[in-house]
Amino acid sequence: MTDTELCFTPATELAAMIRRRRVSPLEATRAVLARIARVNPPLNAYGTVAARQALAAATRATRALKTRGARLGPFHGVPVSIKDNVPTKGIRTTYGSKIFEHWVPGADGLVVERLKAAGAIVVGKTNMPEFGAGACTFNDVFGPTRNPWNPALTCGGSTGGGAVAL
Repeated sequence: MTDTELCFTPATELAAMIRRRRVSPLEATRAVLARIARVNPPLNAYGTVAARQALAAATRATRALKTRGARLGPFHGVPVSIKDNVPTKGIRTTYGSKIFEHWVPGADGLVVERLKAAGAIVVGKTNMPEFGAGACTFNDVFGPTRNPWNPALTCGGSTGGGAVAL
């Protein structure tokens, strides 16, 4: 399976492939990070890419697959993105605002906590309008997120970064 195919595999299918050891969490995470590196610069879907943290989590998840009796969550090893208005421990969370431009939370928001408990691997934070208030995804921290089909058009808001990341 190519990196591109991995990136377009539905999360439930990818989780099943990981459980069957057809692909490792590390392979899946590397594929997603490589795609982000390739396509994010002109689109700006991600404001923050957490490659170091994601690769460390993917390495742990890959090791867990080899541990007899390890408890695996339903999304064990599946890479996910988090909107930039959800606190994510150790990863910059800006809310799209200069006020929070350098804020790194010490704890996860509930949705991130639950995703991690299910085994998901956070690869980054997606762009959004300041405080999620806007019909277009633009802010003074990261700038605009571009529509991948026509960069002259908006990708919408307030979850434009997440929409483009898909």
